Amino acid sequence: MKLISWNVNGLRAVVKKGFVDIFNELDADFFCLQETKLQEGQIDLELPGYYQYWNYAIKKGYSGTAIFAKEEALSVKYGIGIEQHDQEGRVITLEYPEYYVVTCYTPNAQNELKRLDYRLQWETDFQAFIKDLDNHKPVILCGDLNVAHQNIDLKNWKTNQKNPGFSPCERQKMTDFLDLGFIDTFRYFNPELEGAYSWWSYRFNARTNNAGWRIDYFLASKKLENCLVSANIHADIIGSDHCPVELIIE
Repeated sequence: MKLISWNVNGLRAVVKKGFVDIFNELDADFFCLQETKLQEGQIDLELPGYYQYWNYAIKKGYSGTAIFAKEEALSVKYGIGIEQHDQEGRVITLEYPEYYVVTCYTPNAQNELKRLDYRLQWETDFQAFIKDLDNHKPVILCGDLNVAHQNIDLKNWKTNQKNPGFSPCERQKMTDFLDLGFIDTFRYFNPELEGAYSWWSYRFNARTNNAGWRIDYFLASKKLENCLVSANIHADIIGSDHCPVELIIE
């Protein structure tokens, strides 16, 4: 089973840059999107053979997630059941007989960490939500989690320690998440690989110079460890400031 996750940073723009061709070429069983930046009825996306699940932000042109799945879900949940967190279309949970698939677009702590307190509250509540799911059946979680966990996960770690996505408390929250019983699947297969990033700033020729961050993840319940086959980053696929990431699982 192949799963793809991609922060498209505006789906309508990426559709004009060949999204459907990329989608068809990757041929995933689950194709999860973050930052779709649209409302219901603003796009007519024909994807034969897929069920489409969308979660829209109340604010127009902001945030939003989607999952395209070859198999219809037993149940679907939008958000995490906390009104404070469920205004921005950040989470979709699909239930299947033996597992859950969740996509997430984690809030950014913003410049000068202005939204850090909210971000940390989100982390606490979201992790509790995921752990509750995991108590029932294994979880496959993907998305832009807006944190580079280790020094190896970004190019210029020394100069970014006070910046959003690499502050000590955000990194600790990711450590806490993994300690709940989850695997960072890319690091599971590539524990020491350097230069593997999924997001690059549009400034300073960052992508050309591969001055990036790995902030897009597949986390899997440890219960699924024996089922993990491979994890990959498709850094060659353009169209967004992020690239798709992949998990293959039996």
